[in-house]
Amino acid sequence: MRTIISGGTILTPERTLMGHTLVIDGERIFDLSEQPVPSRPGDLLIRIPGWTIVPGFIDVHVHGAQGADAMDAAPEALLGMGKYLAQHGVTGFCPTTMAAPDDAIGVVIEAFEALGAYPGSARALGLHLEGPYLNPQYRGAQPAQYLRAANVQEYGPWIRSGSVRLMTVAPEVEGVSDLIRAGVALGVEFAAGHSAASYEQTLAAADLGLRQSTHTFNGMPRLHHREPGLVGAILRDERIRAQIIADGIHVHPAMIRLLIQVKGTDRTVLITDATRAAGMPDGEYLLGSEVIHVNGGVSRTEDASLAGSTLSMDQALRNVMEHAELSLRDALPMATQTPAAALGLAHRKGSIRAGYDADLVILDGANCVQLTMVEGQVVYDAPRG
Repeated sequence: MRTIISGGTILTPERTLMGHTLVIDGERIFDLSEQPVPSRPGDLLIRIPGWTIVPGFIDVHVHGAQGADAMDAAPEALLGMGKYLAQHGVTGFCPTTMAAPDDAIGVVIEAFEALGAYPGSARALGLHLEGPYLNPQYRGAQPAQYLRAANVQEYGPWIRSGSVRLMTVAPEVEGVSDLIRAGVALGVEFAAGHSAASYEQTLAAADLGLRQSTHTFNGMPRLHHREPGLVGAILRDERIRAQIIADGIHVHPAMIRLLIQVKGTDRTVLITDATRAAGMPDGEYLLGSEVIHVNGGVSRTEDASLAGSTLSMDQALRNVMEHAELSLRDALPMATQTPAAALGLAHRKGSIRAGYDADLVILDGANCVQLTMVEGQVVYDAPRG
């Protein structure tokens, strides 16, 4: 079946197209036509005068939403997360775990592998294992009792499963260098986080293949002019893409702007780090095995440390436009092209091009999500009066 979308403004990596028609054939983008495209019987016609068509958002770091969490280790929980995320323009996401026993992580992998179809949902692109090989000194909401050295007997099955796309590790933790070597050879991406790694240790990890930082500035020592440390290495090394939580709470807006000025939008990745409290009222929730308290939309642990967020990706995009004084076109790569590249998927996701997956979002004049499409299927259509 074909879908024909006309009447809107289309943002491609190179151009802003007005008066063009976007043609989707099955799961892929077929054409961006300057001329009207005659319809055929069975075509789905979507006309959106005055709105904007952009690539679907990709969230590489999201624990949960709408009462569900990746650590629930159930296909239904992952599907519930995906349905909520689709309402906010996310077409692809990495369900993110917490530090936990080996068998608990194994069950999450099994749940991901059993997921199957995605009706009305964003697509899970692979798991993000945040831990358990992290530094207790910067654990944040990660449960201290489950943080440990990296052991090949434990992580070997995880990285060989084909289900793990990204791992957050502390480069200074025993055994992590060997893990990075082994994982990179199998196509797993690595991010530094919850870490006290020195500048030199971080660069050495990048030499092994580490290519991201997890929620930059959070869960790591502050930048110091005589000891640049992990943050200094992230800012300095062009190989490392920096994840950032743009909620104005985890990181001051001025620092978000500075990060983008230093790294560029092609090296900055918007994430939500959302928990099961996203889309839910204030109250008490579980993040992995940790109790968190949400007040005014801000989630904290019992000891008042920040614990994930209730941020949505469309709000993160609007926030970063405001914080860094960017246009939609300039801010958009941080939610689309750059995370796609960070996951090794830039050849088919994150951009509007012929032959790419038809992962699309339609935004209104306020940059609010009106329609989300995953691989050619409409998974969210906002109610309109």
